Amino acid sequence: QVQLVESGGGLVQAGGSLRLSCAASGVTTSMYNMGWFRQAPGKEREFVASFSWTGNTYYSDSVKGRFTVSRDSAKNTMDLQMNRLKPEDTAIYYCGIGESFIAIRSDAEVDYWGKGIRVTVSA
Repeated sequence: QVQLVESGGGLVQAGGSLRLSCAASGVTTSMYNMGWFRQAPGKEREFVASFSWTGNTYYSDSVKGRFTVSRDSAKNTMDLQMNRLKPEDTAIYYCGIGESFIAIRSDAEVDYWGKGIRVTVSA
């Protein structure tokens, strides 16, 4: 049974940093695509960043240059380092795993989801 648990969220001032982590169980993460998504209040869930099983990374335009996604195969985790945070980054952040060979860049590529973790960026 695949389980994903996000951690590291919280409240931070604009310009600050947070590091999210997604711990996976029931699956060997190095063999799958993993991604981060977020859902702001009143908005649809959107793609943030992903790490493919081939080692490639992808970012949305809104976070490119500020966020960095990484994976630790030994720990079976995926992290999201978020720098220069903005109030518009406030959202529930979700971790996802995709079983297909297609890199994650939308909900359609995700087969398993974590429950999400809240990130709040104050102005």
